[in-house]
Amino acid sequence: MKEQQSIDQKELIGIVTARPQNFAWFLGAGASRSAGLPSATDILWDLKRHYYCREENQEITRQDIQNDAVRDRIQSFMESRGFPAEWAPGEYESYFEKLFGGDAEKQRRYLIKELSEDKVRLAAGHRVLGALISLGLCRVAFSTNFDTVVEKAVAAIGGKSLSAYHLEGAHNARQALNNEEYPFYCKLHGDFRYDSLKNLPADLATQNEDLSQSLINAGNRFGFVVAGYSGRDASVMELFRKVLETTNPFPHGLYWTYLKGSPLPDSVPDLIEAARAKGVNAGTVAIETYDSLMMRLWRNIEQKTLEMDAKVRRTAATTVNIPMPGTGKSAPLLRLNALPVLAVPGKCLELGFGAPKEWADLRQVQKDNALDAIFTKAETVWCWGDEAELKSAFGPDLRSVGERDVPTDLAAPGNLHVHGFVEEALCRALARERPLVARKTRNDAVLIVDAQATDVGALDPLFQVVGKCHGTVDGVFAPVTVEHPHPVKVTWAECVRVSLDQKEGRLWLQLDPDVWIWPTRARANAVEFLDRRRGNRFNNTYNRLLNAWVQIIFASEDRNVEMEVSAFDGGTDASNPRFTLSNRTAFSRRLA
Repeated sequence: MKEQQSIDQKELIGIVTARPQNFAWFLGAGASRSAGLPSATDILWDLKRHYYCREENQEITRQDIQNDAVRDRIQSFMESRGFPAEWAPGEYESYFEKLFGGDAEKQRRYLIKELSEDKVRLAAGHRVLGALISLGLCRVAFSTNFDTVVEKAVAAIGGKSLSAYHLEGAHNARQALNNEEYPFYCKLHGDFRYDSLKNLPADLATQNEDLSQSLINAGNRFGFVVAGYSGRDASVMELFRKVLETTNPFPHGLYWTYLKGSPLPDSVPDLIEAARAKGVNAGTVAIETYDSLMMRLWRNIEQKTLEMDAKVRRTAATTVNIPMPGTGKSAPLLRLNALPVLAVPGKCLELGFGAPKEWADLRQVQKDNALDAIFTKAETVWCWGDEAELKSAFGPDLRSVGERDVPTDLAAPGNLHVHGFVEEALCRALARERPLVARKTRNDAVLIVDAQATDVGALDPLFQVVGKCHGTVDGVFAPVTVEHPHPVKVTWAECVRVSLDQKEGRLWLQLDPDVWIWPTRARANAVEFLDRRRGNRFNNTYNRLLNAWVQIIFASEDRNVEMEVSAFDGGTDASNPRFTLSNRTAFSRRLA
């Protein structure tokens, strides 16, 4: 990249916040990934995984695909079958063409499953964009995405509806923009809910004329900020080039954001250079993540309302008055690794079945239907999850769905199954909208750094303490068993074990930083690595590590912050567990 083409993120924030109405936004798949939706790369690997498992009669999970050795084996197999090399030009559309052929309906059904609204979890960046659109501070946005993230953000934050222009009814798009019917949102490649999609080589070779002209017209009226888009789609890059051929290209500038440390294809700096040659204020902007960029932008927006700000931030600072002890000879204060839990879910669903259900039955239904639900089992089955999805997954065997109270005393002898139930729900809630993966083991719940996450800027507090947050354990392979006949490399990631404890009539969330080993059966083989990795985590380092995890979980450096989190997006109190937490850790001292 040419140095003179780069501008600082702070400079971009100043330019956009001065007159946000002057800028249109162009969003790629990277802008939707933190909403829980897959990026183009995620979809690619899912297609490879399905094809490999079908052809080789293997069982490989989505988690397995994160292992480098597994990916190498699958990629070698795919290339032996004539598929393109990884990162080859046109790789994405080539896979869709080879695996779906001309069957547009089969492709649409696959995308409906992968981009379902039920999977959308509005992260900070989407809430900011929803607020900007609702306040009239963002009037035009374009996207190559098929999903409904932007529409959902506007509905959730602004309480308004947003209709997207796409391939169905594209002829109306140009007229709407010309008539300044704002807000204007356009999906260049279509909407997965409709039959018309642009995902195959023949489709992507050209853009719809009306949608294309809409982008060109917008390029003559607005500056553009590009976010989460790689620039590898030749047809889209050609549209940006066509804007430069007009008499008034990008009057307020063209700014292309990308993740720090990630490469840009040659097409992007070439476009920026061509824009500068036309007198356009243009540059590439290195950012930590889409979410961090948008939150920086939001903090500097002066036109925001208090009501909208509360919906965007989702955290609130509280005032406290804690008297400090006087000087003396008593023992010092001790900081504990516990955060106060201010509110827990009071209700859950109770399921009635035609035949008794064992744990193995529940797990099998979850696996077969990709069911996003949390279960516990005593005399009856309790659950949190979408009622319609539960009925669809269990079919006629599910005879009734009712509500029941969740016991408040998790420490009571008969409530052990409730303790793990609530603990898993809280772990799931904390992983949402963060670059973390939630895992529930027999003994505890764990938040693990997501090795595939793109919004790594949120992990910066942890990086400042421990450096690299995930990797491969050199020279160590997982034991070969009958169930796992292939040797695989062992990988690691920073994690924090989370547990609930009841003390003095209050509920506390305990955080215990650790290192996760995958596959889990290989933990005994990685003892030497773990000893080296964790060997220096004494008081000072442990304190900094605890601070880092609290900052990641609360997405805030402020003290005395309260936050509400939920395991799912939407639903009743009985179907979606909600928690309220404070980031003020507990302290202890010896009483006189």
